This record gives sequence, C-alpha cells and structure tokens, in this order.
Amino acid sequence: MSKPEPHASRPPEDRATPDRLLHAHTSTDVSPEDLVLASGKDLTPHNLEWAKRKLAAEGPAALEKLLP
Repeated sequence: MSKPEPHASRPPEDRATPDRLLHAHTSTDVSPEDLVLASGKDLTPHNLEWAKRKLAAEGPAALEKLLP
C-alpha cells in the first residue's frame, strides 16, 4: 500500500483564491471603530482618537492598508 504524498493535500496553484475576494471593499463609510477593530486593538478612547486621525489623513484607504 502506498502512502499519500504530503503535497497531495495542498490545492494546486490555479485554485488560489482570486485577488478580488481577498481585499476589503471600502465602498461604504469606514468608522473609527471599524479601523480600531481591524487593527486588532481594543476600543479605547486613545485608540479611537488614533483612528480618527488616521481616517482624516488617509480616508477609507486606511482600512484597506490594514486588511488583506
């Protein structure tokens, strides 16, 4: 009886998730809370102020930079 090869369980390269499914879509408003949570931080007044400044400087693209 032959053993399955370790690479046999990996999906082939052509089955990779399409790029359009991996990226965030910022067609909706991004709130400071969204930005804080996406960064993995706790919702504290300090972190919300950081998020407000970041959104003011970068706009919704700030969220895209944090998410894949």
